[in-house]
Amino acid sequence: MANKALITDVAKELSNELPDGGAIIGIDLGTKTIGLSVSDRSWRYATPLQTISRGKFKDDSKFLKQTIEERKISAFVVGLPKNMDGSEGSRAQSARAYAKNLSETFALPSLMWDERWSTQSAENAMIEQEMTRSKRGKRIDSHAAAIILQGALDALTGNMF
Repeated sequence: MANKALITDVAKELSNELPDGGAIIGIDLGTKTIGLSVSDRSWRYATPLQTISRGKFKDDSKFLKQTIEERKISAFVVGLPKNMDGSEGSRAQSARAYAKNLSETFALPSLMWDERWSTQSAENAMIEQEMTRSKRGKRIDSHAAAIILQGALDALTGNMF
């Protein structure tokens, strides 16, 4: 098992860990699936990657390891499912535990990012693109992961508006 890396809720802390940038994976963690997105190395754009079935962490990590190596990933942004009042419940605890496992397994830093409205925003965008319900169902999680990641990238680069 690798050394533990930073897990933070503060974008600036992640930015300090990665002075040279590098590609970042965005993760929308569901109970049955995991939506994945990836950034470019300069942190400008988040692109939906794919949705995988969620299994045991050991199985998930095999797929993630391949993606990390192929895309030269330097960090994770993990969606943090907060309640609408900003509090954290059991789903948020599960996301934090998953980030801890990522940290311990890959020795890469993680940023926990508020994911409220990400799935709804992704669905609205796909509806605007006139994507069929069937295609939306297959792609919603990776698109939500891209929305989560893009919000974090904007914070990392100071492009918040």
